[in-house]
Amino acid sequence: MKPLTRTVAATAALVCATTGAAAAAPAASAAPASAAVLPDRVLAGYLHTSFANGSGWVDLADVPREWDIIHLAFAEPTTPTSGRLEFSLCPEQECPGVPSKAEFISQIRDAQARGKKVVLSVGGARGQVSLETAAARDAFVESATGIIAEYGLDGLDVDFEGHSLYLDDGDTDFRSPTTPVIVNLIDALRTLSDRHGPDFVLTMAPETFFVQMGYSHYGSGPWGGADPRAGAYLPVIHALRDRLTLLHVQHYNSGPIMGLDDRYHTMGSAGFHVAMADMVLQGFPVAGDDSQVFPPLEPEQVAIGLPSSPYAGNGHTPVTEVQAAWDCLTTGERCPEYAPRGSYPGLRGLMSWSINWDRYNGDEFATEHGAHIGT
Repeated sequence: MKPLTRTVAATAALVCATTGAAAAAPAASAAPASAAVLPDRVLAGYLHTSFANGSGWVDLADVPREWDIIHLAFAEPTTPTSGRLEFSLCPEQECPGVPSKAEFISQIRDAQARGKKVVLSVGGARGQVSLETAAARDAFVESATGIIAEYGLDGLDVDFEGHSLYLDDGDTDFRSPTTPVIVNLIDALRTLSDRHGPDFVLTMAPETFFVQMGYSHYGSGPWGGADPRAGAYLPVIHALRDRLTLLHVQHYNSGPIMGLDDRYHTMGSAGFHVAMADMVLQGFPVAGDDSQVFPPLEPEQVAIGLPSSPYAGNGHTPVTEVQAAWDCLTTGERCPEYAPRGSYPGLRGLMSWSINWDRYNGDEFATEHGAHIGT
């Protein structure tokens, strides 16, 4: 299945044209080596590429077959506000056995020939990316285009965390954002998508605070003083929903989040995953305002983000709980204390941080969940 290209009426009134990024950035010098389309069910996993993170180097050639989307982690900016991305392989002293750049590119080609999508992930916990100016926006587009062409990649993953995205005071309508870091990111991603065509893979991995928290709070709030990052991904997701291949919110490293039942849910349980997924699959009034409803995404655009093992981060969920959440969302069976507002048989799959930590844990995530969801 190719990335969805449906037209959403609510999106058309939003940011409809890029403002200079297309002219400033060069055309890609090479298309990805494979135009393989995604299967109906996918596992998406992050591969530690620029660092080891304690789990050891994993060659692309050794990534288990269950992983359909491989996010190369991470490209980072030269400075938080420059927009100019850099990407390089982990140093030999940190990652014994790391291949040469030429060998790594050959591994990418082989993975694509096996039907995998290999995607550049930007940001991560250490890579703050704040596109405060048009120059930073254009540098982001130019450098991302160059890296994608150099390695022959299939797309881009937006993993902005920390203080990369926020909403200025007075920016209260997710349908018409005015904050420069938001508007410039939307422009940049539209330009990259336009340039690379309909097979371009665009994924996003926001934390719950930047998405589902928007049900309770949006930006600094009507009286100011609240965290301006609350819900800050919503205008980006909304503006790019006609280009978005997959949204996989991180259902981990999260505090309690209010669901559509107006109760708080805590990570690590089937109920949390069902409640959080249900919000993006049903849509919700932003900051409780019924005049500003964030529309639902298509189930085919949604995956659940999970730690692959107890070593990988807070919020690890046992296999049985994950599979109960999956069955509840896709079939209406085995539902926990939270009952979803609908059944979503088209739910696309699961994302995990990370392939490396799963290998460290005996590939439990890939093996158990791949078989269960049918990858």
